[in-house]
This record gives sequence, C-alpha cells and structure tokens, in this order.
Amino acid sequence: MSTPTDDEGLGLVSSGGAAGPGNAGPRRRKKRRWPLRLLITLLVVVVVAAAAGGLYALSIDRSVSQNIKRADNLPPDEPTAPGQSPRPKKDTDDKSLNFVLMGSDSRDPSKMQDNGRSDTLMIMHLDSDRKGAYIVSFPRDMYVDIPGKGKNKINAAYSFGGPQLAVATLEQLTGTRMDHVAQVNFEGFISLTETLGGVTVQNKHAFKSHGYSYPKGKITIQGEEALWFVRERHHLPNGDLDRSANQRKVVQAIMAKGLSSDTIRNPMKFNSFVSGVAKDVTVDNKLTNSDIRNTALSLRLSPSDIKQIQAPISGFDNVSGVGSIDVVDETKMKALGKALKNDKLADYVEKYGE
Repeated sequence: MSTPTDDEGLGLVSSGGAAGPGNAGPRRRKKRRWPLRLLITLLVVVVVAAAAGGLYALSIDRSVSQNIKRADNLPPDEPTAPGQSPRPKKDTDDKSLNFVLMGSDSRDPSKMQDNGRSDTLMIMHLDSDRKGAYIVSFPRDMYVDIPGKGKNKINAAYSFGGPQLAVATLEQLTGTRMDHVAQVNFEGFISLTETLGGVTVQNKHAFKSHGYSYPKGKITIQGEEALWFVRERHHLPNGDLDRSANQRKVVQAIMAKGLSSDTIRNPMKFNSFVSGVAKDVTVDNKLTNSDIRNTALSLRLSPSDIKQIQAPISGFDNVSGVGSIDVVDETKMKALGKALKNDKLADYVEKYGE
C-alpha cells in the first residue's frame, strides 16, 4: 500500500486521483497562497504601525517644542555655586534620573523669576528600569547648610543664588548628582488636574480652605479646588509638613494619571497632557525634546509604582534671625542620599516608610 503524499494527507488530491468518497472525478490541485497573503498583511500592519508610531512621536515632540521654555542659567551646565564642594559624580552605567522640581505656590507667577524663595522643592527620581518613580519633597523650613552662605532654611538657597545654589544645596545635602532641573509654575501645573478630568488623592486630615471642603479619605479634586488643597497649611495640624505631603500627593496623582497606559494610548489626551506640562515648565538646555519624549514613553509605571518621600526631619526648633525651623534627621538623611545615589530608594522606603 502506497504512502499518501503530503497533499493527500491534507485532504487534497493530485490530478488524476479520486476526489473523495463520492468519487466525483478528478480535479486540479489548487495552490495555497495564504502564507504569502498573510506575510503581506503582516508587513502592511508593521509599516502602518511604524508610521503611526513615528507620527505619534512627532506630535509629542511638537507638543513639547511649541510650549516648553529653556533657560541658559539653569543647571546642570554650570551648577557649581561659590563655596560648594565638587559636584557628586555619577557612575557611567547608572541609568537612573534625578530631576529637581522647583516651584512656587504664589499667585504671582513671576516670583520664581526674581530670586524669590522656592516654596516647592522636590527631587523626582526615576529608577534605571523605569518601573519605579519617587517624589522626594524638602520642607521649606528644613535647616540646612547652604554652600557659601552658612546654615539657613532650604528655601532661602534660591533667594541667595537662584537655581544654581538651590541645586548645589540639594547635591551637598544628599551627596547625589542632579541630572536635570525644571522650574514649575505650580499654579499652572495644578491646572493639569482639569485636563485629566480630576485626580484622586488620599486626604489624611479633613480641612476647609477658601470655600472648599476636603473630607478625610479619598477625594477627587481639580482646578481651583486642587490648587487650594496644595496651598493650605494654616488649617492643617502639622502646617508646612502636611502641605508638603499634599503637594506630593497631587504631583503623584497627576503623574500616575497623565502617564497611565490609558492616557498614553490616547494620542489626543496624551498630547494635551504633554502640552499642559510644557506650558508651565522651564527646563535646562541639556534636556532635549527627544529626551523628554523618550523618557515619558519608557516609563512602565502603575499608580502604586510612584512613591512619596518626605526628606527626614527629627523635630522643630527656633533659630535667632531665622525663625522656626525643621531639624534634619542626619542619620536618615544619610541613608536617603545613599539610596538616591545607588538607585535603591525601594530599600529606603521599605526600611523607613514614605
């Protein structure tokens, strides 16, 4: 008995063979062309996807370039301040990123342009694998050594020497090199809550401010309501510490929603978000449009991957000529700086909390 050919095994019959159970007669074998058609279809899909991806990237670049501002006087070009030790070095294989965010919650948007005090000072750390982000805030009354100026509140560094001295102070305090700097019009940044349709935060203390009520627990806020949530400190039990915590919460919520997969998959919504960020941010000249786009699209974050950390303090005091201060917890600060430098903030949070 002969062995069936491959075609016969597939239920096909060569010319001259039986046509099947009914023996309907011979029929010509048809060549199967679906593999070629499938290949062509896949190639078309790949080309279209690549083109769409390219257009998406271009639209993001355009959203950034048409709105963002850059300043020659921002670090990291020449951030060394008088009296500062040499800048901390960064390992060449370290792909983590440290962004200094400096902003003002003042209604006067020019305050950050005339060497006024920085009311908001944060480091945003992105892990090397882009799977974790950490927002570290520094209370404005934290009493630190300002290079060349002696001890003072950390928010005075900007007043004494602009963004260069503010960054120099952070680098000296943490022993960690800062990669980029962004000056943020905080009032405009908070308006992103409207672009995103509101953001949800966990409110620790119930309070009221300027006609708005903020109950304890999960609340969704946007616009003016969100702005007063991050401004208020007088009606909070821990004053500026609680305000700093609320600022971190809102920044975290904006990042989580703005960089979520749902937003990124929606080109119109994501471009609107990117444009909104760019309008209210001034960055250093080394932070290019492609850097911003590539960093944003490289993130693999869920809301739980964005952590908040308050720079550690051990208590409060009053210093003549300076006023009330937050005393730095030197042990924890050393640990925080080491974690920042070694890209190990997850270990810090596990040991000390947020």
